Amino acid sequence: MGMHQYLQSLSNLETIQRAPGFFKYQNHSVAAHSFKVAETAQFLGDVEENAGQTVNWRALYEKALNHDYNERFIGDIKTPVKYATPTLRSMLADVEHKLSQNFVDNEIPAEFRAAYSSRLSEGKDDTLEGRILSVADKIDLLYESFGEIQKGNPEPVFTDIYQESLKTILSFQQLASVQYFLKAVLPEMLAEPFTNQDQLRTLTHQILAAPGQSD
Repeated sequence: MGMHQYLQSLSNLETIQRAPGFFKYQNHSVAAHSFKVAETAQFLGDVEENAGQTVNWRALYEKALNHDYNERFIGDIKTPVKYATPTLRSMLADVEHKLSQNFVDNEIPAEFRAAYSSRLSEGKDDTLEGRILSVADKIDLLYESFGEIQKGNPEPVFTDIYQESLKTILSFQQLASVQYFLKAVLPEMLAEPFTNQDQLRTLTHQILAAPGQSD
């Protein structure tokens, strides 16, 4: 027993494609997504520190880098399916946890098990780092869907993903990093030239102006 299986399994994340079953102009792997989320979380952490928060950087990096590792066991399930019901989401999370723990118990050397059991557990918790992860994950999903919309992808699912991602980001707007994203980054995104620019701008403004979004 050694770390070989874990290190080899990292390559599996390069072959798992996100948003399976839909036409895409640009494919994104789970491995690439994990890297982008870590980079985004790093930026959001910088904003939080500038706002006076204390960031546990080790926890943030570990959460961001490992947040989708367990998809190597069950793949990237379509978001509408994964979140169809709370019961189904809970069942899938339980399966992920059991498969992950079984992997740790059987493949990870004893001296590293506690560390990897923690790293491969659910990272989106109520800590500052967990909330930053939740936002970073949705920001990358927002950019993935925006990229398809910008290229003229006719699949309506990407507009749905854009809306869902933005609404989730807004639910964390008490964070300084989210406020910065909404005021400084999102307008730059919408200023990019693309065919459906006016339509997406209108949709974005409707979401931002919806009741409860300015609380």
